[in-house]
Amino acid sequence: MPLLKEIPLKTLYKNFAQGHFLLPTGPFLSKVTTQDHNFIQLLQIMYGESQYIENPQQQVYHFSIGLEKGQGMRRFWHPQVLVKTDTAPPFTPFPKEQAFALFEWTLNWCIALQSHQYLMLHSAVLEKNNQALLLPAAPGSGKSTLCAALMLTGWRLLSDEFTLIKISKNKVYPIPRPIPLKNESIGIIRQFSQQAILGPLFKNTRKGDICHLQPNKESFQQVNKTCCVRWIIFPQYQAQQETSLHAFAKGRSFLKLTGNAFNYRLQGAAGFNAVSDLVDKADTYYLEFNQLEKALDLIAQVTL
Repeated sequence: MPLLKEIPLKTLYKNFAQGHFLLPTGPFLSKVTTQDHNFIQLLQIMYGESQYIENPQQQVYHFSIGLEKGQGMRRFWHPQVLVKTDTAPPFTPFPKEQAFALFEWTLNWCIALQSHQYLMLHSAVLEKNNQALLLPAAPGSGKSTLCAALMLTGWRLLSDEFTLIKISKNKVYPIPRPIPLKNESIGIIRQFSQQAILGPLFKNTRKGDICHLQPNKESFQQVNKTCCVRWIIFPQYQAQQETSLHAFAKGRSFLKLTGNAFNYRLQGAAGFNAVSDLVDKADTYYLEFNQLEKALDLIAQVTL
């Protein structure tokens, strides 16, 4: 099966416009429609190592996301992009140049709203030696910065946003997608690695300045490879604290993990048992950091 990066842009423009393009992201297929050529070019770069779905009319897709030009007089001096999905639109119009950021947030919204066959944790998740590391955290904790740096130093990215766990199997399912770096994190990762492939800078979005980091090739190549959780590290960026990593009590880990879940309550007893099993079988830690390199060294010591 060909890769997305191998498909001529003229073919992609036609497929997107006619509704004949499906984007695979882990266990999901999304039908994406648009006539925005700049968006299509950026999506091809960011997802270039993913498989190109041939004969999309014969496939069953999970989500439908359409990006359209804004209407009205303002389209002449402040062009906008509108998003359409199978349900009510999740966002009001965005500036046209932020179309890719809007698409990524809409895909997050679709997954969170419609994928309750999984326990969904708000956590980055990476793999090494067939064992998964979870980084559950709230926005502003440095989760994406750590996740990006770990991927750039040899870990396989499963996700920066969602940890998808099939409760019947307690396996983590990969969903590799571009990592959205925000504000200061953008410069930190640029300086950290010359191997980082970053998209354009979207300034002054609703979440600040955003720049997406392309997942590495291995993350797309092993998209069907599940794994079990071996480590759980709760990161918290603290500018005034020395970087330290210490063991974290299982009971507190359980509470923090459920607090970082999208649908824990909906899962009922099955969700309780799944999170309990995750915490019981994993080494659990709390990481406070203000130095990225030192944080990576500490993580390396406990994930040998």
